[in-house]
Amino acid sequence: MVIDQLVEAIRQKKNPCIAGIDPEWSRLPECYQVHNGSQADALLQWAKDVIDAVADIVPAVKPQMAFFEVFGWEGLRVHQQVVRYAHYRGLLVIDDSKRNDIGNTAKAYAYAHLAKNGPINADFLTVSPFLGTDSILPFLDTAKAEGKGVFVLVKTSNPSSVEISEAVTPHGETVRDWLAAHVRHQGQHMVGNSGYSSFGAVVGATFPKEAQHLRKLMPRQFFLVPGFGAQGGGAEDVIPCFNPDGLGAVISSSRGILYHHQALEDFDHTREAYRAVVREQAQHMQRTVYQVLKSAYPNMVY
Repeated sequence: MVIDQLVEAIRQKKNPCIAGIDPEWSRLPECYQVHNGSQADALLQWAKDVIDAVADIVPAVKPQMAFFEVFGWEGLRVHQQVVRYAHYRGLLVIDDSKRNDIGNTAKAYAYAHLAKNGPINADFLTVSPFLGTDSILPFLDTAKAEGKGVFVLVKTSNPSSVEISEAVTPHGETVRDWLAAHVRHQGQHMVGNSGYSSFGAVVGATFPKEAQHLRKLMPRQFFLVPGFGAQGGGAEDVIPCFNPDGLGAVISSSRGILYHHQALEDFDHTREAYRAVVREQAQHMQRTVYQVLKSAYPNMVY
């Protein structure tokens, strides 16, 4: 199962941290903005440089679809090429597209993003649950058939997520807890040899108390944890997302890795310098999270 591949990659690299790939044209170094080819060619070169810089450090990358869609059809083409190149470099791909719909439309989204013969062929896909359980099933069915995984939004990192996640259902439980129970129940049919399920949850780093509660409700689910770094989540905040084995979560950073060069006065805007900054930031995140994780869980398995 794909979740076993993720667990093995985390163990081998001693790293539960992943790198986002969110191209913001105005923030790219000048060496890409003045690229001799088209804008799409420059975006692809940038993304490949990011992947090359972190390929031996992180277990996976997380391209965010919206940042590719703003470039139109060429951006969508680059997104597909980024997924293929990440696979070529031995990385798993979490497609952060937050898709959802009903019936055949949900099936179409699932095929496009997860099917091996589909145009994207990602390993995991983020999915919104707020059209109801029947809207999630097509994604789960495709994931099971294709050996892929799904991360459902349960507790996102943005401040106003409380407006939905903390709302109380007619049965007296929060939407957050109801979703967690649903993910746990459905995920029991997708548990790999690692003991973890390919049906996981998005749980923000900015709500550590809620993450601790959700960890108890979903012991076999992997958490995709956004909100680290630029959004305010720190290494201590993500500890509740893990189990004592040091597994159970992947921590995502995008801006902190991709755009740290903007804070450097001596940055020379060359590709070589940019790759070095990206690599150093990915290594710094790995060291920081690993040290805190090892301190909290001394018997972790890697």
